[in-house]
Amino acid sequence: MKKILVINVGSTSTKVAYYEDKNCVCKTNLEHPVEELSQFNSIFEQKDYRTGKVTEFCKENGVAMSELDAITARGGHTRPIPGGVYEVNEVMLREQASGLFGNHPCDVGSAMAYDMANSIGCKAFIVDPPITDEYFPLARYGGHPLMERQSKFHALSHKATAKRYCREYGFDYNNINILTIHLGGGTSIAMHANGKMIDGTNGIEGDGPFSTNRSGVLMAKYLADIIYSEKYTKQEVYKMIQGKGGLMAYIGEQDVQKCTKMAETDPKVKEVLEAMMYQTAKFAAGVTVAVNGKVDQILLTGGIAYSEWLTGILKERLSFIAPITVYPGENEMESLATGAYEALTGEVEIQRIED
Repeated sequence: MKKILVINVGSTSTKVAYYEDKNCVCKTNLEHPVEELSQFNSIFEQKDYRTGKVTEFCKENGVAMSELDAITARGGHTRPIPGGVYEVNEVMLREQASGLFGNHPCDVGSAMAYDMANSIGCKAFIVDPPITDEYFPLARYGGHPLMERQSKFHALSHKATAKRYCREYGFDYNNINILTIHLGGGTSIAMHANGKMIDGTNGIEGDGPFSTNRSGVLMAKYLADIIYSEKYTKQEVYKMIQGKGGLMAYIGEQDVQKCTKMAETDPKVKEVLEAMMYQTAKFAAGVTVAVNGKVDQILLTGGIAYSEWLTGILKERLSFIAPITVYPGENEMESLATGAYEALTGEVEIQRIED
C-alpha cells in the first residue's frame, strides 16, 4: 500500500489530503486568516507557517508522516515543461523562486513538499503544473514575434477531468479528442489530442474569454490607447486584465452565485453573464480546429459548473460539436494523489527538470 500526502496551496488556504493508494482517507481545507498572513512579506516566507499547519493536520488525523511514501504538491512556475509527474529537486525550486516564469501561491507548495519529504526520507512530486506546455507549433503564433502565445492555465484541472472521464467510461486518454472547459475565477480551455493539450487559452495573462475578474482578450488598439493615455499606472492596467476585469468591471461583483441571483431581477446582469458564456463557447469552438472539428467529448468543470443555468447556455451553443458532460468543482486533489501513486508503482515515468 502506498501512503501519499497531498498539498494544494492557494492564496489564503491550503488543501491537504491523505491517501492510501488511490483512496482518500481524510482531507481538509486549512483556512489562513488574512491577519496571520499579513506578517509575511512574500509567499515563500509562509513556508514554515503553512508546513506547521499541515503537520498539525497529520497529527490530528493519525497520519504517520514517517510512513509516507510520497508528498505531492500542485506545483508551480518553472520553464515550460510537458505534463506529467515530476520529482521536486533544487533546479525546480530555484526556477520557481526566481519569479522569472510567473508567481502563484502554489510555488511554495513544491518547497513545502521537498522539505517535508527530505526530513522523513520519501519522494516529493508535482503533477501537471500550471506551466504545462504541450502546444503544437501552429498554436504558438500570437500575431507578432514579440508576443508568442504561451501555455499557462489550469493544466491540473484540465488533465484531471479528462483522465477521470476516460477512467469512468473506459477510454484511452492517449487515443481520444477531448475539449475541456474550466469555469472558475479564471476560465481556460484546452483541446486534448493523443494525450496532450495541443491548444487552448491562457487563463492567466489575458487570453480567451472574460471571466469573473479577468478581462480575457482585449481589443489591442484600445488597450494601447489606455496605456498611453497616462491615466493609469502599469499596475492599474494589469488589474484591468486580471483582478478587476470581467464581471467585476461590468457589474462590480465576481461571486457567480450572487450574480446569478442578481440576474433574476436585473436584465443587465443577466446579459453580462450570458455574454460571458457566449464568449466562452466562441473560444471553445475555435480551438476545435486543432483537430479539424473531430471532438469526441466536451467536459465542463470548475466552480461555475455547479450552475445549471450557465452550463445550460454552453450546452446549447456547443452540443453541435460533441456530447457534453459536466464535472462540477475540482478534481485536483484526486489527480495529485493518482499521479503520485502511478509514479510510485511505475505506471508512469518520473520526470525531472535538469540544468
